[in-house]
Amino acid sequence: MFEDIQLIYMNIKILRFWALLYDKNIRRYVCIGLASFHIFTQMVYMMSTNEGLIGIIRNSYMLVLWINTVLRAYLLLADHDRYVALIQNLTEAYYDLLNLNDSYISKILAEVNRVGRLMARGNLFFGMLTSMGFGLYPLSSSERVLPFGSRIPGLNEYESPYYEMWYVFQMLITPMGCCMYIPYTSLIVGLIMFGIVRCKALQHRLRQVAIIHPYGDRDARQLQEEIIACIRYQQSIIEYMDHINELTTMMFLFELMAFSALLCALLFMLIIVSGTSQLIIVCMYINMILAQILALYWYANELREQNLAVASAAYETEWFTFDIPMRKNILFMMMRAQRPASILLGNIRPITLELFQNLLNTTYTFFTVLKRVYG
Repeated sequence: MFEDIQLIYMNIKILRFWALLYDKNIRRYVCIGLASFHIFTQMVYMMSTNEGLIGIIRNSYMLVLWINTVLRAYLLLADHDRYVALIQNLTEAYYDLLNLNDSYISKILAEVNRVGRLMARGNLFFGMLTSMGFGLYPLSSSERVLPFGSRIPGLNEYESPYYEMWYVFQMLITPMGCCMYIPYTSLIVGLIMFGIVRCKALQHRLRQVAIIHPYGDRDARQLQEEIIACIRYQQSIIEYMDHINELTTMMFLFELMAFSALLCALLFMLIIVSGTSQLIIVCMYINMILAQILALYWYANELREQNLAVASAAYETEWFTFDIPMRKNILFMMMRAQRPASILLGNIRPITLELFQNLLNTTYTFFTVLKRVYG
């Protein structure tokens, strides 16, 4: 049924092709097996390399990206049924909203589908550009290097024909890794975006209460049923977000720590690389990190804000004209909305734009220290 939901369809289609969601076939073992073997060779290389600082930073970035890619694949497989249940939850909620035939809700559903489709395509495009950067980097070097520093014990990877064979292998698995990594991020952001839609739908429903049930001309029983339905819908949104947190919160914490260190190192790399081509490629690496983090933090922050806005919408129901029991229900609803459900980082703190700003400030602080010490 999710085939008509453009917000998530492209991402699920790619993950399904690699048998990470729904299907189970040989492609699953091929992509995870090759990526895991590649990580092993990268770790061997990192433990035995004599490269300079630039090479160590660049290959550390590659290693973290590949570890993160395989980690996402294993998480999808380990929690496969829970991911499928979450997608099913989204699908049912999506069609429930669509079947309301409300012009406002239909408009925001169409908009979120448009933005989700654009984001999925844009992320894949920039991912492929970065993959091209990986492949072009050796061409800008004055000596033989590989797109990803890796070593097979017992072989000299820089001698022909091993160098050519290993270069082709790395260029073949890079698009595969891109299609494992990026659709997962876009899928999670799509799930968060739909949470925003659900919050807006609840706000719209609450604001309609004062119009449909005006003071002096209302049916108390129908009003009570509507208020109870709104409270239950608010609770379903909270449970939906809890479901997302259970699946992603520790991974988000790992990414924050890893990418903070890498961003600092890459900024430092900007001042020590030689050559315009290498400078451009490092900028592409930095842009990929920022694009992935900013999309997540932007929509997670917006989801938190829309949860807060439910309190204002509940206040606009003219609750002070209700009977005492219904007033209490609305007040409890507003109190719960003022403690907004959020996408959490390691079950510690909510993901917000303020946290993103703190990340950039901390990264820049460490960068200036490195620049002063080594510059």
